[in-house]
Amino acid sequence: MPPCELYVVRHAIAAERGPDWPDDDKRPLTEKGIARFKEGVAGLIWLDVGLDEIFTSPLVRAKQTADLLAATIPGKPPVKLLPALAPGHGPEEVMAQLAKSAKRRRVALVGHEPGLGELAAHLLDARRPLEFRKGGVCRIDLQGLTGKRPGALTWFVTPKMLRGLGKHSE
Repeated sequence: MPPCELYVVRHAIAAERGPDWPDDDKRPLTEKGIARFKEGVAGLIWLDVGLDEIFTSPLVRAKQTADLLAATIPGKPPVKLLPALAPGHGPEEVMAQLAKSAKRRRVALVGHEPGLGELAAHLLDARRPLEFRKGGVCRIDLQGLTGKRPGALTWFVTPKMLRGLGKHSE
């Protein structure tokens, strides 16, 4: 497989855990989370991010984030489920599923912490996980999805930075 641009995206702000959402898998994004993430995607567009495919955790908040990303990014890339992006799966499992599923070169993964931070550390051969804020994104360039060679961190931006960049694109 040719070199790959991998965009690691933490889901946007979701409803709090608690009695309103006893099933954590079904917690949705909040209105504030949706609005802020849309502003952040404008920052991704300003950074000239292009995506061919988006893979998401099956949990509602991640799927909603992936759908917002797909609806806003030019080309409207397809959103596909990747079960290993759900909490409780290790980086090796994520990359094994991704290697079987990804067909294109510019791929986004939408998921949860701490799994995304551990995945980024694994791909970068880093000692400690990266810490993703809700709506945060990093780009890791890989020689392929086999994970045999460490990737290069091209950039890592907070949601606030993305929203700021998005204001420049208006």
